[in-house]
Amino acid sequence: MKRRLRFSAASYGPLADNQPHRFAMERALRIYRSNAIYSFIPKNACSTMRLSLALENGCIDDVRDYECIHENNKTFASDLDHLITANYSFVILRCPFARLASVYLDKVVGREPAGHKFARMAGEQGGVEEVTFDAFVRAMRNPEVKRGNVHWRPQGDFLVYKEYDDYFSVEEFPRAVRTLRAKIDLHIHDARGLTNHGLDKHELVDGDDFSALSAETIRAMKHSGRSPRPRCLYNDELHSIVNEAYAEDIALYIDLFGPKSLMFA
Repeated sequence: MKRRLRFSAASYGPLADNQPHRFAMERALRIYRSNAIYSFIPKNACSTMRLSLALENGCIDDVRDYECIHENNKTFASDLDHLITANYSFVILRCPFARLASVYLDKVVGREPAGHKFARMAGEQGGVEEVTFDAFVRAMRNPEVKRGNVHWRPQGDFLVYKEYDDYFSVEEFPRAVRTLRAKIDLHIHDARGLTNHGLDKHELVDGDDFSALSAETIRAMKHSGRSPRPRCLYNDELHSIVNEAYAEDIALYIDLFGPKSLMFA
């Protein structure tokens, strides 16, 4: 496949000064042995993929050294030459509703740096502890907030190519595992048990609407081994806000995978 850059025509100035292209290129990671490019999108099985690339590229020998992935997000970043001459390219997308819920439950409820940054950007006087999912979603109507952190930035911003050889989804991740092993001999190592970012160890609680609970209240729930089911963070109004704020991501997801795996089809 001839490689065509997605953002190169966004500016007729020097490509090195083209900010949309530079952003995407810095997150286009090389897999050396297969001369492949993986576009890295935070919250889209990203710890699993970064661990797998670190092992494949010979930087670590054992999954127990997984901590290195957090300080090496750009270590394998591509340059223009390798973008154009890559033998294979792929990206992993995620249902935008699920991704936003995951960011909130992980970064905001977990009081991680991205959560504190959100509280400052959104002017939350009570700090990250008081941020509700309702406030988090409503803030995404502000373009500066929506693009203010990579964890909730629209997924389309990370796509360096107009087309990829393969598109995978978090919702059907086993297909990615099988295909990448078959096509480029890349073995995927599940990092969820190492990072504790997921909800696989929590009892998921159903409810009509958890959107008004503070992050601190949900944090206490998670410490007791329970968590709101992600779709139960939404109500009709928040669903509509995400539909509008992330319309391009939703349209891309449906075009590639159909609506069946969306949180709200």
